[in-house]
Amino acid sequence: MSELVPGGNTPLPGGTLTLRVPGPFDVSALVTDDGGKVGGDADFVFYNQPTAPGVRLHGDTLTVDPGALRPGATRVTVVVSAADPGTALGTLPAPTLHLTGPGGLAPSRFTPPRPQRETVLLLAELYRRGAGWKLRALGQGYADGLAGLARDFGVDVADDDASSASASGTPRTPSVWSDAASRLSGAASRLAGAATARRSRPTGAPRPVGAAGSAPPVAASAAGAGPGAVAPGTHSGTPGSLGPGATEFLALVNSARAAAGSPPVALDSRLSAAARAHAADMASAGRLGTESRDGTSVHQRVTATGYTYLTVGEHLVSGPRTPDEFVDYCLRTEQARRTLHDPAFTQVGLASVIGSRTGDTYWTVLWARPLMPGDLERTAAEVIELTNRERARAGLPPLASDALLARAAQAHSTDMVARAFYSHTGPDGSQPWDRAAAAGSTRRTIGENIACGQRSAAEVVEGWMNSPGHRANILKREFTHIGIGFAGGGKAGTYWTQLFGA
Repeated sequence: MSELVPGGNTPLPGGTLTLRVPGPFDVSALVTDDGGKVGGDADFVFYNQPTAPGVRLHGDTLTVDPGALRPGATRVTVVVSAADPGTALGTLPAPTLHLTGPGGLAPSRFTPPRPQRETVLLLAELYRRGAGWKLRALGQGYADGLAGLARDFGVDVADDDASSASASGTPRTPSVWSDAASRLSGAASRLAGAATARRSRPTGAPRPVGAAGSAPPVAASAAGAGPGAVAPGTHSGTPGSLGPGATEFLALVNSARAAAGSPPVALDSRLSAAARAHAADMASAGRLGTESRDGTSVHQRVTATGYTYLTVGEHLVSGPRTPDEFVDYCLRTEQARRTLHDPAFTQVGLASVIGSRTGDTYWTVLWARPLMPGDLERTAAEVIELTNRERARAGLPPLASDALLARAAQAHSTDMVARAFYSHTGPDGSQPWDRAAAAGSTRRTIGENIACGQRSAAEVVEGWMNSPGHRANILKREFTHIGIGFAGGGKAGTYWTQLFGA
């Protein structure tokens, strides 16, 4: 076995390579071009999106076939972060990369200098050199976490094509953040924080006493009503008016949804008000993004209108000038088309605003299903069913629903939205077992999984099962009961909590 040092490299043979990083880490990969920038959602491989052309993640192991990468890809960067959110890597064993491959490649290993305050580490990169590929050992850390990673790898997609369009009326290529790149940004936040709390209290140990949030088990929403719907292409609107542009958009969208077998959506003035505010901010700033310059996310704008949702999606796009051009763009783009066709959505709001500096049109389209009576219970039951299905595959008994654990889990999801944080530790210092005790639970062993940004029970359980730490909680034999929490809102859009007990 050869040992690599920081900056060292080794040539790679053709064929599939295996890169494994054992330990309490989440492993991910970024697929980039010569400029070192991602091109979209599919270029970020992590536990909630475990495959891309030529790259597959399973647990702590990446398999990479350089010859099968997307066109233009010249680099694959291996990233590690602590499985427990916000944990400095210096408090954990140093991560070690184990590289194996087809015949002709001697097994290699790389252990970087022990990180200190860093929470994210670029461990190594595979890169094209001439007709072949090499691996370079890195060991570069980020003390500012995924914010630094996003900055360096171009998660913030700029509207380069739109701004370079001619003034002669030639259609401009849309630049999109939404369902492709905003989910990439959301993926980054989930990668940073949706790690399991592997802090089960030993059986027989006394439960720590402390105050814990006990918000009622309802989805959070901010009070207040915003202005009415605004038709696309306009700069102002009469509250409640839809305008011919919105009518045209709705007809085009519902025709496309019908062709895909999805039910129609209806316009909602609250969603349109949130869309208008966000589109106006993007136009003023001259850039696309899920957050405004003051840090307000598009999802927070939705809940600020009084709209409480079960699931939400968005398109943030610049370039198209008419509803027809916008819908045409969506139907030609895989991720955008998936959102437009999603049968889970029943309502939509939209707005477009022309930027005064560039003349580009900035679109925000918000898709949602409102939270109705019984939705929380049905969603929790679906998460439990899917969780127990995974336990059955592993030969484990099912978990029983526990009302007190559910109360604590719902309170935590609601609290994360209301107080704008994402952690197993509450702003008051409370831990999962504190919250369980505050809800009246006397269970002696407690574990917790959290996640944010996932749009369905199936998506969140799949993400947890693709992360070693979350998976360990789901498949822990000692656990006998479970409670589920869900809340819409906050920066990430959706917040999920699994609370286990024994």
